[in-house]
Amino acid sequence: MPNIPGAVTDPSRVRGEAIEFKSGGDTIQGYLARPSQPGRNPGIVVIHEAFGLVEHIRDIARRFANIGYNALAPDLYARAGGPSDPNDMVTVMPVMFGKPDAEAVRDLEASAAHLRGLSGATAKVGAIGFCSGGRQTLLFACSSDKVDAAVDCWGGFIHRATPDAETTPSRPKPILDLVAQLHCPLFAVFGEEDQNPTVAQSEELRTRGQRAGKDITTKVYKNAGHAFLADYRPSYREAPATELWSDAVAFFGKNLKG
Repeated sequence: MPNIPGAVTDPSRVRGEAIEFKSGGDTIQGYLARPSQPGRNPGIVVIHEAFGLVEHIRDIARRFANIGYNALAPDLYARAGGPSDPNDMVTVMPVMFGKPDAEAVRDLEASAAHLRGLSGATAKVGAIGFCSGGRQTLLFACSSDKVDAAVDCWGGFIHRATPDAETTPSRPKPILDLVAQLHCPLFAVFGEEDQNPTVAQSEELRTRGQRAGKDITTKVYKNAGHAFLADYRPSYREAPATELWSDAVAFFGKNLKG
């Protein structure tokens, strides 16, 4: 069994439940994890990978609840029903690429609003996302003022819509072209062995952000490829995963609890 950074060793400290909430005229589903003890807690939107709202993402939400956050992982595939087989990229890709960016932003704003509306919640809400969710984290932070701090973990396709198209009706603008509009501090995470996103794209993201005067930090983790925090996948790397968890906790602590 791998060593899991931030693992919840005392389950009684956290309450987790499946919920439904409104996004525009739609009702979507999600998973909400909260500290068992009442208190004044900021929120974090946990944005799932291409595979949807799998148990690993719910566990990430519980890890944040364990350190004093209300964490909501929305099911961004709620309308589409999700990929028919999360282990089969042939069924995953059309669902992932078909999610309209505008709808994603609306769902993430609704998630942030739900967190702000919880009893005892502070006004601060962050976002963290992985893989396609990392891209959507960056999209959210560049498109909305409803998020106060963002952690983009290996968000791919930030330079074009799909492998075959620079833009599509669902993804009308490359995310890199939105960076000058960034609304909050951003921490962008890359693995040195990753091919999507690449280390070169980390440098492009940092350069564009700094040119626009934005609060942006990028970090390339050594001995790490794509999805190195995903402890349920062969891509997991314990040492950089532990380093990332520590970095993300410090980043959110500074921007959401300070």
